Amino acid sequence: MKIINNPHKKDWKKILERPTKTVDDIEGVVNDVFTDVKENGDKAIAKYTQKFDGVALDNAIVSETEINEAIGLVSEALKEAIQLAKSNIEAFHKVQKTEKVFLETTNGVECWQEKRPITKVGLYIPGGTAPLFSTVLMLSVPAQIAGCKEIVLCSPPNASGKIHPAILYTAHLCGVTKIVKMGGIQAIAGLTFGTATIPQVYKIFGPGNQFVTVAKQLSTKFGVAIDMPAGPSELLVVADDAADASFVAADLLSQAEHGVDSQVILVSTSKKLIADVEVEINKQIEELPRVEIAKKAIENSKSILVKDHAEALDLINEYGPEHFIVCTKDDDFYVNNIENAGSVFIGNYTPESAGDYASGTNHTLPTNGFTKAYSGVNLDSFNKSITFQKISETGIKNIGKAIEIMAETEGLQAHKNAVTLRLKYIKNN
Repeated sequence: MKIINNPHKKDWKKILERPTKTVDDIEGVVNDVFTDVKENGDKAIAKYTQKFDGVALDNAIVSETEINEAIGLVSEALKEAIQLAKSNIEAFHKVQKTEKVFLETTNGVECWQEKRPITKVGLYIPGGTAPLFSTVLMLSVPAQIAGCKEIVLCSPPNASGKIHPAILYTAHLCGVTKIVKMGGIQAIAGLTFGTATIPQVYKIFGPGNQFVTVAKQLSTKFGVAIDMPAGPSELLVVADDAADASFVAADLLSQAEHGVDSQVILVSTSKKLIADVEVEINKQIEELPRVEIAKKAIENSKSILVKDHAEALDLINEYGPEHFIVCTKDDDFYVNNIENAGSVFIGNYTPESAGDYASGTNHTLPTNGFTKAYSGVNLDSFNKSITFQKISETGIKNIGKAIEIMAETEGLQAHKNAVTLRLKYIKNN
C-alpha cells in the first residue's frame, strides 16, 4: 500500500480517486449490447453469453432438476450457515416494516401513505471470480418480506453451463421465482427489455463489475429503476493505537481479494500502526488463495497519516466509503459524526465480513462515492410509497378557496374550475 503522510486538503480529491474506468470508456460497449438485446432478444443474449462467458446454452432457464441436483451438492454445514444468515437477515429486515401514516391535515381533509411492494424485481448475482450466494440472501430475503410477486435472478454460467450450487440452493430457499443463466451487460439488458423467456422487471438490484454498473445506469433510460450504482468493492478503516494491526490488515485484505479493481484505504493518526499494518499485510497476503488479485488491489490502495481525528473524519466524509470500519480510542466521535458511508463496523471484534454474511445488515451498498446520496439496500428498496387523500364537503370548503387562488395565479384555469364547480354545487344543494 502506498503510504501518504499528512496530505494537504487540496490534494485529497486526487489521492482518493477510485481505480475505475470512466463511463466514457465503457458506455459504447454497453449501448451496443443493449441495442442488440432490445432488437434480437434471446438470440442476442445467447450470442453474448457465448462471447463473454464462453458457453453455448440450449436453454438459459434453470430447471427444477438442476435445482434439486444443486441442493444435493451443498454440504450440510454450508446449508446450516446459510440458514443462520437468512434468519438474522430476515429478523433485521422485518423490523424495518412501517405502519400506514395517517393525518387529517384540515377538518375534512384526510391524507395517508401506504407501502406497496414492487411487483417484479430482477436480482443480479455476480459469478465471475467468486459465486456470491450471500448476495442472493441480501436481495431475495427483503424482496420476499416486502411481498414482491416476481423475483427473477440472473447469474452468469460457468464454462460447463452451470450456476454454482450454493447460488441455486440459496435462491430456492429464499423463494426466487425464476433463475436465469445470464450475466454481465446482457443480463441487465434482458431484465430491462424482457425477452421471450426472460420477464421484464420494474427494478434491478445487485452489485457487479464496472460494465454491470454502467448497464444498470443505462437501464434507467428505458424506465427501469435500479437500487443504486454499486461497482467494485471498497473499504476504509480508521484506526489508531487502540486497534489490533493484524485485525486491520485482515479486514483490508478481505476486501482487496474481491477484485483487481477493488480499493482499500487505511486512515490513521498513528505512524506506528500504519507500519505494523503494512508488515501484517505482507505476511497475511501470501497465505491467501486469491493472492494475485489481492496484490493488484493493494497496489491501488493507500495508508494515509493524518494529524488528528477531526481531519480524519473530514477526509472520510470526502471519500464516502462503501464499508467503513472504526477502531479507535474514540469510536463514538466517528459513529456520531459520520455523514457519508454505506455501512459502519465498530470496534476490534466487528469485521466487515460479518456484514457481508450473517450479522443481519445488508451488504448491497453504494460505492464510488455514491454514499453521499444513496442508501444501501433495505426493505424500503423493494417497496413504493403511495399517498392517498379523501376530502369531504367540509374539507373542500376549507381548502377550496386557497386552491382556486393558487391555480389562477399559475394560469391553470381548468385546475381552478375543478374546485369552483364543486363549491358551487355544495352552495346550491
